[in-house]
Amino acid sequence: MRKRTLGTGASALEVSALGLGCMGMSYGYGPAADKQEMIALIRAAVERGVTFFDTAEAYGPFTNEELVGEALAPFHGQVVIATKFGFKLGSNGGQTGMDSRPKHIREVAEASLKRLKVEAIDLFYQHRVDPDTPIEDVAGTVKELIQEGKVKHFGLSEAGAQTIRRAHAVQPVTALQSEYSLWWRAPEVDVLPTLEELGIGLVPFSPLGKGFLTGAINETTTFDKSDFRMIVPRFTPEARKANQALVDLLGEIGARQNATPAQIALAWLLAQKPWIAPIPGTTKLERLEENLGAAAVELTPDTLREIESATSRITVHGARYPEELERRTGR
Repeated sequence: MRKRTLGTGASALEVSALGLGCMGMSYGYGPAADKQEMIALIRAAVERGVTFFDTAEAYGPFTNEELVGEALAPFHGQVVIATKFGFKLGSNGGQTGMDSRPKHIREVAEASLKRLKVEAIDLFYQHRVDPDTPIEDVAGTVKELIQEGKVKHFGLSEAGAQTIRRAHAVQPVTALQSEYSLWWRAPEVDVLPTLEELGIGLVPFSPLGKGFLTGAINETTTFDKSDFRMIVPRFTPEARKANQALVDLLGEIGARQNATPAQIALAWLLAQKPWIAPIPGTTKLERLEENLGAAAVELTPDTLREIESATSRITVHGARYPEELERRTGR
């Protein structure tokens, strides 16, 4: 697996070109998977060259960090683990709002260190921008944690360009994690140019459109009641039917390249910038191997132009989040 560098200078962090998003193993896409099977899957990813793993205290909550910590304990010093702070978690584990107060950031850091079984958090993201806490205070707190040796790198998630600039001025931001894929390209407007200017890496989550770009989901697919996609406007049967055109395009290009739609979608992301490291998630070994195969798919300039031209004529239907969740992004 080739490596990529997120950030520059002292804040540079080398990771595998494709990472592994671990959220869905515990949370978000239906019932949690078997813990021992997921430990085996995470270790299989390490064996195949993946060095970049993504989790958060909010996933579960807490259980995903515990899973990742146990799975990666034998590989300390060989892998990069990213986790996140910034949500207020209720007694039942649900998210009840934002909380990026300095005191809370420190509490989360200490708890995450224990669950992850590490001496320092490799990459510590603010999960969503907290409108009640100045970003300068957030960045300053993480800067102190870096100075104390408890955190190595600072990241933001779903932040807007102005927030990124303000945070970066206090503590260099190594990476921004945001949704980015062929069916969510909003970051291209002002976020990607800002990252390029400041030397910040991009870690796209949901690079396969929450599974839709794999071609394994159609208008008749049913989701478990605990699956987040049940409340996503883009996943109504009507929207899925309308959005099939994008998957069909990926299938056509894939057929010529001896690649799957998912591999084309990931290869397209990798071709956008050398400082982009997507983190597709899965609970299946065959999907893991399929996703990692995308790193070997070379898209020629002609093919990239063809994708650009074809997608410009395809309208993606449905919002990516319910309105309440979308309000938490792009601040």
